[in-house]
Amino acid sequence: MASPVEKLVRSYLDHLTVERGASPNTVAAYRRDLAKYVAFLAGRGITALDAVTETDVSDFLAALQSPATGRALSVASATRCLIAVRSLHAFAALEGLTPENPATGVHPPKTGRRLPKALDIGQVQNLLDTPDTGTATGLRDAALLELLYGTGGRISELLDLDVDDLSGLLADPEAGLRLFGKGRKERLVPVGSYARRAVDAWLVRGRPQFAGAAVRPSPALFLNSRGGRLSRQSAWGVVQKAAGAAQLGVEVSPHTLRHSFATHLLDGGADVRVVQELLGHASVTTTQIYTLVTAEHLREVFLAAHPRAR
Repeated sequence: MASPVEKLVRSYLDHLTVERGASPNTVAAYRRDLAKYVAFLAGRGITALDAVTETDVSDFLAALQSPATGRALSVASATRCLIAVRSLHAFAALEGLTPENPATGVHPPKTGRRLPKALDIGQVQNLLDTPDTGTATGLRDAALLELLYGTGGRISELLDLDVDDLSGLLADPEAGLRLFGKGRKERLVPVGSYARRAVDAWLVRGRPQFAGAAVRPSPALFLNSRGGRLSRQSAWGVVQKAAGAAQLGVEVSPHTLRHSFATHLLDGGADVRVVQELLGHASVTTTQIYTLVTAEHLREVFLAAHPRAR
């Protein structure tokens, strides 16, 4: 026979489906999460929701992340479970089945701050040296890689560029390159000589070969071999190919070069506000995570080099 808690969960899931119009996937996810909660409460001898205390909910959250359970959940999964539990208790309180929601004071686990992965300067150099610039494909790949690292642009921002967008830069190297970030926010990014030369070589010696294969001419700066705009998936492949050829031994994505751009600027003494503008971050808080990367790098150097560091 189903316990009062199990019956309430069924009613709540019906409420989600019928009254809230939740999708089948959402309802299924809530069902799985609440099944864990019901089992946890049953293990404590709790079969009625009005007997649950804040401590019970807090202990459930801790159990979800405990290695002792054999399958500790990630922060995101544990947070999702807590949201389901909170919603269940809120439903019970709204229906007058319990006097209050004991889950209100239980907060989701904090997400650990993940430091961006950055290559060192030597690794970046090896990566940029891999394209065979004797071919049209190599010229394109070299230009893309140089722009990724030279501007810190997002891959989507660079792939959205048309040839006409470079007219100002080609006419005046100090003019910079206009990129459009999230929310179509525009920013002007300086472009160094290495990236300018690589782009110029692609436009003069490489792009015409690809453009000639197109049924309809494309205005895109970066083309595929059929003359169409290069896709994000293909651009990802360009970076993966270069990383493999450079034998870096680490996972590399287009965003890795953006991270490396920011980290190397800060290592070189750039102000975090300047880096914020170059990356197109709305808040300096987002950019400040890169200062943690450089601090960690300094610590590693100190531990490796100082005779009394350990």
